[in-house]
Amino acid sequence: MFEKLESVEKRYEELTKMIADPEIIANQSEWQKAIKEHASIEDVVAKFREYKKVKQQMEEAEELMQDPDMKDLAQEEFYSSKEQLPKIEEELKILLIPKDPDDDKNIICEIRAGAGGEEAALFAGTLYRMYSMYAERKHWKIEVLNENETGLGGYKEISFMITGKGVYSRLKFESGVHRVQRVPDTESSGRIHTSTSTVAVLPVVEDVEIEINPADIKMEVYRASGAGGQHVNKTSSAVRLIHIPTGMVAECQTERSQVQNREYAMRLLKSRLYEQEKQKQDAELANARKSQVGSGDRSEKIRTYNYPQGRITDHRIGLSIFQMEDFLNGNLDEMIDSLIAADRAERLKGEE
Repeated sequence: MFEKLESVEKRYEELTKMIADPEIIANQSEWQKAIKEHASIEDVVAKFREYKKVKQQMEEAEELMQDPDMKDLAQEEFYSSKEQLPKIEEELKILLIPKDPDDDKNIICEIRAGAGGEEAALFAGTLYRMYSMYAERKHWKIEVLNENETGLGGYKEISFMITGKGVYSRLKFESGVHRVQRVPDTESSGRIHTSTSTVAVLPVVEDVEIEINPADIKMEVYRASGAGGQHVNKTSSAVRLIHIPTGMVAECQTERSQVQNREYAMRLLKSRLYEQEKQKQDAELANARKSQVGSGDRSEKIRTYNYPQGRITDHRIGLSIFQMEDFLNGNLDEMIDSLIAADRAERLKGEE
């Protein structure tokens, strides 16, 4: 581990010189790349330097313990430093875990009603409200890209973009099937129904990360409309993009301008294609660790929201939270922190 840390520190010093070099600064793409790499290893280097400083203090204190006049003071310093070292070592191990390159990205979140008819659509609306309130707590910006609303205020599907610091790192484990058990408003006999909605969390990608041949895109325009034919737009501003090689479709109808709708639909399409490619690469890594937390297989049932018991259970880590109202009002941090910790623990095992 320490050999690796020495090489990381050496690379950090090289990058520090590079980003101050006028020739590198003149080449903006190279300079941006160096800045990004420099920032990505800064925390590791700072922690390693802290480790070396504490270790040196311990060694110096051990020497001073031979001096009768300094023994008590040196002994205190020695044991204090000795106690700190294992803690710093553990922090270094965590910092050395390869970071998901998508963690700092913004996301496009897609929620689709699954099994359960109108109740599934209402639950999709509940999930959208929950993520919106979580975004608000984090001071992130949320923007609806496409929605297919039902007459009762639910959604057959809704796509929205969340922008802010570290959005993907916090929400990437939300992908999968969310199951709800509750008495629907539409149920007169008071029977508990089980319905599902599917959540997909896609990192927003830059143009340099995925290229699409314009000849592979078929564009269709249509009139945007809301639930029950409300809010009908008299001009064909809604845009549907079809990626011919894969058959993948992306739509946007929330903006009045066809140009803006096309831009958002293209962003959505790129994110979906990027995610598809990423999942394919992950599947090809036959020897890679299969995470207990998972990277978001859309067919995987990840969480149950049991209203009669006021319980939310995440099946991947076996965690249950009994604060339904608070959770649905966007207080997701306990669950998200637990998912991140479980994933980190598994990755640490894989590094050993």
